[in-house]
Parts: sequence; structure tokens; C-alpha cells
Amino acid sequence: MENRNLPGIVEALLFVAGEPVQVGDLAHALNLTTGEMNEVLDELALHYDAERRGLRLNRYGDGVQLSTRPEYAQYIETLLQPVQKQALSQAVMETLSIIAYRQPVTKGEIEAIRGVKCDYSVQMLTNRGLIQEVGRREGLGRPILYGTTEAFLRHFDIESLEGLPGVPELDGGKPQEMGT
Repeated sequence: MENRNLPGIVEALLFVAGEPVQVGDLAHALNLTTGEMNEVLDELALHYDAERRGLRLNRYGDGVQLSTRPEYAQYIETLLQPVQKQALSQAVMETLSIIAYRQPVTKGEIEAIRGVKCDYSVQMLTNRGLIQEVGRREGLGRPILYGTTEAFLRHFDIESLEGLPGVPELDGGKPQEMGT
């Protein structure tokens, strides 16, 4: 395989995948090192940006994905006339914020912070794939620990939890690492 074809091959792989693909998986598929794959991805991203192409390369943690360029969204919407997505309610957003900044966190801890039950919000966020079970807390009942997912990063178009705005009240404003 010639190096000059790598960006096109990677583009084709990302296009058919549709979902984010781990950089390591791409590297393995093409018999490259992770460093070499990151160079190819950087070249592809620069190509998209330099020519203001309709696609762009997004990075979400260790995953990469192709998406359409946001400034072309109005044209896509005109063509496809999509059904409006239901926005997340205030209660669900509050629950998601607590999980994002405090993860891993239990429902009980979320409820203690919010002062109300959060069963519905946690279920909705789980169904939408924005949060997931990341383990169980040791102790009575071994409650489920929740954390955000790569879908959360995609939804808010951030590369990692470090991209979240700082909140001084929470441990110096630094988000914790995302669970696996």
C-alpha cells in the first residue's frame, strides 16, 4: 500500500464506519503505528479544513469520526427536512452536568445534589447513550456508578472532558477522567 493513498483509504474506512473508530483500530487495520495513523489523520483534517470541504474530521477521546461541516447544516436541513430532535429538559441537563463533572457518581449522590429523584433523567440519558454504567461502588447495595460516554463528547462536540467549562466549586474546576 502506498503512503499517498492512506488518507483516501482512511477516509473510506471512516465513511463506511459511520460511528467513531478508535485510532488504534485504524492503525491495526492498516498495519501502521498509532503515531503514523495520527499523522495520516492530521493530514486528512488539514485537507478538509484548507479546502473548506463539506466534511470534517472530529476527534472524541481516542476515537475519530467524519461529520459534515457545521456551517453547511442549513443546506443539509433544507434538503432532508429532518424531524426536530427533542431537546434535553432542564432536569435531564442538570443530571447530565452532575455526572459529567462528578463521575463516577451514583444516583444517590446525584439526588443528594439535586434534592429530587433522578430515575427518569438517568434512564433517558442511558437510553440516548450519553451516560453508561462504569462500575459499582463498594459498600451497602453496591450502587451503580455512572459516567459519560463518547456519545456525550460527540453530542457536545468536545474532544475530551477537559473541554468542559471549569466550575470552581468542583475540585478546582477540572473534570475527572471519563470511565470506560
